[in-house]
Amino acid sequence: MSFIIDYYNYWIVVFLMMAGFYIVISANNLVKKIVGLNIFQTSVFMMYISIGKVSDGSAPIVADGITTYSNPLPHVLILTAIVVGVATTSVGLALIVRIKKAYGTVEENEFKDKEDLI
Repeated sequence: MSFIIDYYNYWIVVFLMMAGFYIVISANNLVKKIVGLNIFQTSVFMMYISIGKVSDGSAPIVADGITTYSNPLPHVLILTAIVVGVATTSVGLALIVRIKKAYGTVEENEFKDKEDLI
């Protein structure tokens, strides 16, 4: 039981990762697929932040009496990944708008059927 309580943040990461992956695999709606990718991406962010945190660690600023520091690199990488994730989401949504104009639907199986007719 202690294992579950001590590592609850990793259990949340695994749950979100599997939920996002399931949404991507099972959904036919392209907007739902983008939402699933964002959930999956959020779980990766949480994992990196959990790895970067050191218990009883402080910010890496030299001061008297502080001997344990947390690594700031994972947090900086996550900031970059958030910006890339927002850009990727916006490109994906823009493509979905173009698909909607071209095929009249955002359901993957419906526009694949229409594509086969062309």
